[in-house]
Amino acid sequence: MSLLSKIKGSIAFLCYLFNTIFWTIPILAFSIVKLIPIGICQKVCSYILDNCATAWISVNTIVEAIFHPMRIHVTGDQSFSEQEWYMVIANHQSWVDILILQRVFNRKIPFLKFFLKQELIFVPILGLAWWALDFPFMRRYSTSQLRKNPKLKGKDIEITRKACEKFKTKPVSIMNFVEGTRFTEAKHDKQGSPFQHLLKPKAGGMAFALSAMGEHINKLVNVTIYYPDTVPTYWHYICGGLSEVRVDIKITDIPQRMRGDYLKDREFKIEFQEQLNQLWLDKDLQLQKFASQAKQEG
Repeated sequence: MSLLSKIKGSIAFLCYLFNTIFWTIPILAFSIVKLIPIGICQKVCSYILDNCATAWISVNTIVEAIFHPMRIHVTGDQSFSEQEWYMVIANHQSWVDILILQRVFNRKIPFLKFFLKQELIFVPILGLAWWALDFPFMRRYSTSQLRKNPKLKGKDIEITRKACEKFKTKPVSIMNFVEGTRFTEAKHDKQGSPFQHLLKPKAGGMAFALSAMGEHINKLVNVTIYYPDTVPTYWHYICGGLSEVRVDIKITDIPQRMRGDYLKDREFKIEFQEQLNQLWLDKDLQLQKFASQAKQEG
């Protein structure tokens, strides 16, 4: 990496930082007002908060265009509406995935709300912004933790349900990286994943979110992200090390068979996992197709 790239990356980082601080101030201010238990007040504040977040992403896109421009090749479905409720799922390889998704969908669908690990609420500045924007913070318990304290069983489900209740009053896009973690070869081998380019999908969070939202959410946006050269780190990305990325989008109606009681209905649980596995098989094929195209072009 050249010195010039590092200088550009450093300037870009400072621009992102100042932009984040700038928009976090009104976001936090209106989030406090939103605590007032008056329905119309909370609804107005929610719209203002989402518009602030949308503007935040728009300025980030300008910074990118100036200091580290790249091409995003989007294929597939591109008919969107900001008045629709969406469940967005995607493969996960890097923090850069989030930036790519925000750029692709900004001002096309309602602002993306990501399922985040509980620990991320402590990320300086961003953690507060995510909290203010009603991002669902998830706390997953390991098998050993559940054995030691059986009372924890179902707690993560209840958190999901409560988080999604907030999304029924206005259109929203719920983003879920259903693999639960970023892809690495080590994780892939440890899992014994049946997919070539993906980890095993975890169905629980998505199933509970669909159940909690009921008929409010009826569109599934299935996104496949592919980096032709190498999976970038955030620093690599802002230094201009990413020249292009390929994104495939498939929009489908959410079938009734994907709605049910994932916790108590074993037959539904098995069927839901099978449906998600099929989506992941198709995604794996799409990634293989992208890899073949990149090889031919290279």
